Amino acid sequence: MDLKFDDNGLIPAIIQDARTGEVLTLAYMNAESLRRTRETGETWLWSRSRNELWHKGATSGNTQRVVAISEDCDSDALAVSVIPNGPACHTGARSCFAGVPPRALDRLMSVLRDRREKRPEGSYTAKLFNGGRGKIVKKIGEEATEVVIAALSETRERLVSEIADLVFHVSVLMTNEGIEWGEVEGELAARGK
Repeated sequence: MDLKFDDNGLIPAIIQDARTGEVLTLAYMNAESLRRTRETGETWLWSRSRNELWHKGATSGNTQRVVAISEDCDSDALAVSVIPNGPACHTGARSCFAGVPPRALDRLMSVLRDRREKRPEGSYTAKLFNGGRGKIVKKIGEEATEVVIAALSETRERLVSEIADLVFHVSVLMTNEGIEWGEVEGELAARGK
């Protein structure tokens, strides 16, 4: 299907983090910026205020590596999935949409990355990181067993609680190994084809 650019030759482009799905900004592209984005694998946009083509991050260094470009059902808007190299917003914020709360798993991963980096005294999570992969994996085994027990003989509420514990500890392992939930989602999506 042919893209439908507006009367100014522009099409809205929702830029989102490919790993988390977080919307980073709403920008505009014209045919040339879209062509350059596809050719270079980094976002090129059209600045309506400056009336010029610009390579995102050319001056700030906050480039965005493009993972996928999708058009909507009417072919009049794009979703551009990127791996950001720094903040997306000109204010220095990660996202131009600061008021949108992150998903629970994204918040969790952010806290876990912070705990891994800072290792605060008295933190349960820091103790897991300090114990290394072996300690984390052992805890995952324990939590998986508790999920099975809850599924077989306990209430639905207890099962939900035990699944949450398992997801938490799997997230600790993922953080330790530098894996994001977006990668897991991508693997699941690939299996569905």
